[in-house]
Amino acid sequence: MSTVALCLLSYRLDQPSGIDRSIGALVEGLRRLGHTPLVLAAGPAPHRPEPGVIRLKSVSLPQPATNADVLAALADPGPVVEEVRGILADCRVDAACWGDTLWGLGYLDPAPDGVTTALMVHKIRPSGEDRWQRALTAAGVVCPASDYLADSGAAAGLDTSCWVTVSNALHTLLPPPPAGEREELREAGPVRIVSRADRAKGLAELLDALPDDWGRPVELVLAEAGFELQPGGQAQTLAACRAVAARRPDVVSILPALGWCEVPGFFAGAAATVIATRVPETFCFTAAEALSVGTPVVGFNLGNVPLLARAAGRTVPLDAGPQALWSALGGLLADPDRYRQASSAAPRQVARFTPERSARALLNALGL
Repeated sequence: MSTVALCLLSYRLDQPSGIDRSIGALVEGLRRLGHTPLVLAAGPAPHRPEPGVIRLKSVSLPQPATNADVLAALADPGPVVEEVRGILADCRVDAACWGDTLWGLGYLDPAPDGVTTALMVHKIRPSGEDRWQRALTAAGVVCPASDYLADSGAAAGLDTSCWVTVSNALHTLLPPPPAGEREELREAGPVRIVSRADRAKGLAELLDALPDDWGRPVELVLAEAGFELQPGGQAQTLAACRAVAARRPDVVSILPALGWCEVPGFFAGAAATVIATRVPETFCFTAAEALSVGTPVVGFNLGNVPLLARAAGRTVPLDAGPQALWSALGGLLADPDRYRQASSAAPRQVARFTPERSARALLNALGL
């Protein structure tokens, strides 16, 4: 059995972040297979138990942190490189996985000699970005989190011949509701959306486009993460969504954050979900979690969402705007046969995304 370290400075259990959830699923998969996973993350430690998580003393980040905060903390990379190398040596790790180019220390590649390394890729960076090129060059193997990302890397002109996809995985798999309950949800169940508070998710615009005659409940779980692209960006997104929701309090509810394991159950009680993101999703955990319990997905025709959902979803062109999402959703819910076909197909679309399967793919990529 092997000891595998995964590094992501932002890592927090239940954080509404695809990369954090990806790391968390790999941790679970490695444990189930009998291996020992460790997670290296920045301080300070949260006020809750964190089995297997090591908080670095050399890097402390505010909550929420931005890229600028990380770059400032790593202005002198010597201390963190020394600390990480020391931890990996002391724990006798067999492999180290950098969870991101910057936030996962991939560009520093602070591994001792003899430790196999992998760079986990959740976004294709611009070809001229120095840290990205350094991370790609240093890694023993490059592991995109979806086939969509692998294809995107090739389309960007990168040499992906040695890339090995390690797909994101779902933490919790629940049985879909029975057919009778699913039909009741189609007829009158709520539309449920789960998202990080990020302007690019298009949530305020989606709510603003809600048709005047829409009477079905719309429940939006909106969560803040320990990082953001711009200072105050999450608070601004929350305020914008609440302001729009306040105009339709009879229909729209803004709900507090859920833990990772709570999300599939929440989606199991939904008629459908909507992915309104205006930039390509490179995996989309919430779409996958909805599909896993038979809940159809409606979104824009870009990124991994249409590839993930296929017959279990409906997509519209991005330039059609959020109004088209509501139109597509209304049409799906009003058609029993199409809805039944989408709901039946949904679990099969994501059945392969298990923690064990992703962990095995990572171990194979690392030669362990």
